[in-house]
Amino acid sequence: MVEQILTVTAEHLTGPLAVLRATGEIDRDSIQLLGDAAHEALEQGAHQLIIDLAAVTFCDSSGLRLFVQLHRQTATRGGSLRLAALQPSLWTVLRATNLDRLLAAYPTVDEAVRAACAQ
Repeated sequence: MVEQILTVTAEHLTGPLAVLRATGEIDRDSIQLLGDAAHEALEQGAHQLIIDLAAVTFCDSSGLRLFVQLHRQTATRGGSLRLAALQPSLWTVLRATNLDRLLAAYPTVDEAVRAACAQ
């Protein structure tokens, strides 16, 4: 039996806005779960995606690559990707890779939701 290292729950808040709450580790072995949840939200009409990362303990380059892909996909739909509640280690990785200049990140999910609703 393989231990599940990531869980993702999706919540549609309003029309084009969806929040994905990730718990665990985002890496090459678990990335498809998050990607599938994001793509399902997009297929259901969301173009404002927020990924709640408060309970994510690890994220490797495959997770960063997915964030960039989702950023591009939401932008082509006139929306955006927002990351919320990042752990300090993930903030450090975003800064070190300069992805903090591309990806919108917020201290809390509520702040990300307010920004998405204002767009």
